[in-house]
Amino acid sequence: MIGIDLIKIDRMKSFMERFGDRGLQRFLSGEEIVFIKNPRNAAGFWAAKEACAKALGCGIGAECGFHDILLSKTPKGAPMITLSPRLQKTFTIAESSLSITHDGEYAIAVVVLK
Repeated sequence: MIGIDLIKIDRMKSFMERFGDRGLQRFLSGEEIVFIKNPRNAAGFWAAKEACAKALGCGIGAECGFHDILLSKTPKGAPMITLSPRLQKTFTIAESSLSITHDGEYAIAVVVLK
């Protein structure tokens, strides 16, 4: 299963200016927030979670919440995605891959689930 998402970085900048850390806590855990240095990073993480929910085929909602999708980084700085045990079991997911990129005004993420 593959999911992709695109977000304009300025949209995330406005979101962060309006809601601050409380806004970030709506879609990120404390462990994830430590990786957020600017709206560009936050936009990439938002896109990653949306792409994952699209790969699951359900979107963000009752079946899959933002906090069911956990993002981190490898020692070399590559993004990693981990699903909650509930999601892994419900959707029978054994493997996951994530790629995030930024180009100009946009952040884009692609998630592959097997």
